[in-house]
Amino acid sequence: MASLTGREVLLVLDFLQEEGIDPRVIQGIGEFRRRYAPSGDALSRPRYYYYGKKVWEQAAQALLAGENLLLAGAKATGKNVLAENLAAAFGRPVCNISLHINADATTMLGTDTFRDGEVTFRPGPVTEAAEGGGFCVLDEINMARNEALAVLHSVLDFRRSIRIPGYRQVGIHGAARFIATMNYGYAGTRELNEALSSRFMILTMPEIAGEDLSRMLQKEFPSLRPEYVRQFTALFLDIRDKCRSGELTEKVLDLRGLLGAVRMMAGGLAPIDALNMGITNKTPDTYEQSLVQDIISSRISGKTDRDKLFGDRG
Repeated sequence: MASLTGREVLLVLDFLQEEGIDPRVIQGIGEFRRRYAPSGDALSRPRYYYYGKKVWEQAAQALLAGENLLLAGAKATGKNVLAENLAAAFGRPVCNISLHINADATTMLGTDTFRDGEVTFRPGPVTEAAEGGGFCVLDEINMARNEALAVLHSVLDFRRSIRIPGYRQVGIHGAARFIATMNYGYAGTRELNEALSSRFMILTMPEIAGEDLSRMLQKEFPSLRPEYVRQFTALFLDIRDKCRSGELTEKVLDLRGLLGAVRMMAGGLAPIDALNMGITNKTPDTYEQSLVQDIISSRISGKTDRDKLFGDRG
C-alpha cells in the first residue's frame, strides 16, 4: 500500500479547482487531509484525471460523510479512474483487489504465509487498508459470491471492525474508505444482496461526454492537433453508439485502448495499426473487426502519419 506526497495531492486539488468543483467540497477534502496527514513514500499522481463535476462532488461528499461508495455503470464510464482520483485527492494509500467467482475471505482479509522459518499472517488488501487508513478499491464486486462478501459486513457498517479467525480483531482506521465498482450484465456478474448494497452509497456512473473526452485527450497529448482531438473523440463516440444499438459488442468499447493507441502513434506507429491493436483486435470476431475498421477509416485516413497528428512539441 503506497501513498502520495503532499505536493501531488495539491496537484489533484488544483485540478478540482480548474473543474469548478464546489469550494465546500475542496475545503472538506483539505480538512480531511489535515486530520489524516498523508504518509509514506511518494508516488506519481493519477495516470488519468476523471472529468465530471457532478460525479466528483457526489462521490467526494459521500466519502467526507464517512460513507463507503459503490460506483455502478457500464464499461468505459471511468469507475476505476474515479476511484484512483478520489484516493489521490484525499491523500490516501490505495489497496486494489480484483474480485472473481473464486474469491473468498482469505482473498480479502489475508492468509497464513511461511516466512523466516515460521508461520505468520500476511494481511490482504481489506485488512491492509483498514489498519493503514487506506482507500480499498473492490473492483467488480458483483463477480464474487455473496457468501464470500459476507466478511465485509462488519467492515462496512457501524461496527467498523474485522474479526480475523485465529488472530485478532482489527479496528477500522478513521480515514479508511471502501470503494466498490461493478458492471451490470457481464457474464459471471450477479446482483448484490440487499444486506451488502445497503452498506454503500451507490453512484450510477454516466457515460463520458464528448467534451470531457476531448479535454482528456488534450491533457494527455498536448501536441495532438485539434482536428485529430475531434476525430478521435468522434471515433470513440461512434463506436459507443454502435455498441449501444447492438451493432457491436462492448469488447471494442475500450477507452484505455484508444488512449494507448494514440500513445503508440506519438511514438511513430501508423495510426491504423495502432487503432487496430488498441480497439479492433479486442474482438476475435472477424466480421465485427471489419465493422470497426470501417468506422476507423471514416475518421482516420490510412495515409495519416505521426507528423500530421502531432505538432512540433510531439
